[in-house]
Amino acid sequence: MTSAATNQQQTPPPPPPPAQITYNGQYSVNPLAEVSFRRMCAQIPSVLGRIARLSWRTDRRAVQLLLGCQTVTGVAAAVLLAATARAMEPVLGHGSAGERLRDALPALLLVALAAALSRSAGAVATYAERRITPRLTTETDSALVEAVCRVEAAAYAQDGFSDRHEAAEMGVIRTHVMVTDAQRFLSALIRMITAGGVLSVLNPLMLPPLLLAVLPAGVGAVLTARVDYEIHYANIADRNVRGMMRWWATESKYADEVRANSMTDYLTYWYRALSERCDRRTLAAAPRTLRIALLAALAGGVFLVGTWSALAWLAVSGRIELAVAATAVIAVQTTLAALSQVVVNGAAVFHTSLYLGDLQAFLDDAAARAPQRGRRTHTAPTEEIRLDEVVFQYPGKDKPAVDGVSLSLRRGQILAIVGANGSGKSTLTRLLTGIYLPDKGKVTWNGTDLAGIDPASVWANTGLVPQIFAQWPLRVRENITLGQPRTHDDTPVWQAVDAVGLRETVEELPAGLDTLLARDIFGGTELSGGQWQRIACSRALYRRPDLLILDEPTSQMDPRGEHRIFERIKAIAADRITIVVTHRLENTKIADHIIVMEHGRITEQGRHDDLVHAGGTFAELLELSHHR
Repeated sequence: MTSAATNQQQTPPPPPPPAQITYNGQYSVNPLAEVSFRRMCAQIPSVLGRIARLSWRTDRRAVQLLLGCQTVTGVAAAVLLAATARAMEPVLGHGSAGERLRDALPALLLVALAAALSRSAGAVATYAERRITPRLTTETDSALVEAVCRVEAAAYAQDGFSDRHEAAEMGVIRTHVMVTDAQRFLSALIRMITAGGVLSVLNPLMLPPLLLAVLPAGVGAVLTARVDYEIHYANIADRNVRGMMRWWATESKYADEVRANSMTDYLTYWYRALSERCDRRTLAAAPRTLRIALLAALAGGVFLVGTWSALAWLAVSGRIELAVAATAVIAVQTTLAALSQVVVNGAAVFHTSLYLGDLQAFLDDAAARAPQRGRRTHTAPTEEIRLDEVVFQYPGKDKPAVDGVSLSLRRGQILAIVGANGSGKSTLTRLLTGIYLPDKGKVTWNGTDLAGIDPASVWANTGLVPQIFAQWPLRVRENITLGQPRTHDDTPVWQAVDAVGLRETVEELPAGLDTLLARDIFGGTELSGGQWQRIACSRALYRRPDLLILDEPTSQMDPRGEHRIFERIKAIAADRITIVVTHRLENTKIADHIIVMEHGRITEQGRHDDLVHAGGTFAELLELSHHR
């Protein structure tokens, strides 16, 4: 073997780069792609109205205060310019310096008063803005969280749902600056109108070149916003995945796996590589924004020189008096500054509105995806649950996850569901609970189709221990009750704890039921995997549901804990319908009926002893489990 071949075998291949992720579909179209300066101006009133309505719902008094401050600012600006014009006549007139100053003093005092009033109004406006912004952000953020929690569970499987959620998150972030942008735009607009009015009185010929001086800045702001938004859309999917990877890589629950499996180097490489990919898109756009800025500045500078030249010509040629010319200088500066702020903040308001549009579009889509299944209410007890030729297929999949399943369950019965991974077991439980509605066939509770029942009334009678359960950063008590206490004392909580054999563990915790189950938070503690699984089981048992579903409920427990859970299941089975999904076939002995699923279909069913001797899949899996 050659030296080169030996070196090639000894050198490991470089780690694979992150996959190229493309955000596509109808929501990937950049709304700024065809936006013009004229269209931006046309949409600003509706955007301001929308911001005003959101702010009004949040804090009416603060909005009234903000609008009052804007009015005061406009009046103060008009008084300031009028008083300046009045002061210029004696200052630039004849007589001694003392006489001119004395004659100008009342007007100068009025200038000082107007300036002080304007600054005070600005300070109060900032106060009002800070009252609105945090509450508005909280309201928007809470609305997004609630919308995601209330959608049909099937929405999570829709292509682009997570990416559109990420885009909506940016809308929440932009609410921090939404009121500020709107307030600054209105303030600049009022100052512009005031200064422009004064300038029109002095000489209306000054207004056209002023407008031309700021027009390039407006066009440049729109073009720059278009580039920024284009990059934002290009990075949505990468940013979404990067955020998830960041959480998994830094979460303490997975710290052991990251370290013991030597994952640190690759994870940091992957994270940096994905970040650099986003940076490359941003940096690639920098020359475009630079060209836009330079051309806008050049064009604006040319028109600005024309404006000052026109003012100088009017003064030198005697067409306006010197005092008027001095006032015009101030009015021009004020108008120019206000115009620039109107354009810049107008573009900012419009830019922000696009992110808010993403947010609103997602909220509207989520509202459309919320369960709307009829107003009928399910009332306990649940005597029978039936599935009639039920078919369910996940979006984008070629084959149904559940295909033509019919089943009848009665109160007091224990059903065990077994099968290989991917056979449709968990999907079947989602259909039984109404988390998913079937594409074909129907699921009925007490003879009523779940498609016509308010799902909240169904889920109020359901207890579920999923295969992947949440470890909530809450106290032990809240982890069991999840905000649904049955009484003001802890007796039902302790009963649920005792049912899963966890009393000794809870009593040994620093604060008992009040112990915070979050190691990452000061004062919190952590449970083992098996203990957490018992908490999940106690959570379902605490509800005393009509339908109890346990999906691999003891996979992380020791034999003693597992035995106790199944003994408890048998003890309470008479009052409910119980479903156990398990790979440990010995546990199916407690079941009254067992079904075996393969490729979404029921291929065998019967009692434990009958299936053991039937020579089918169940017997084969049981035999394999004995030789593990």
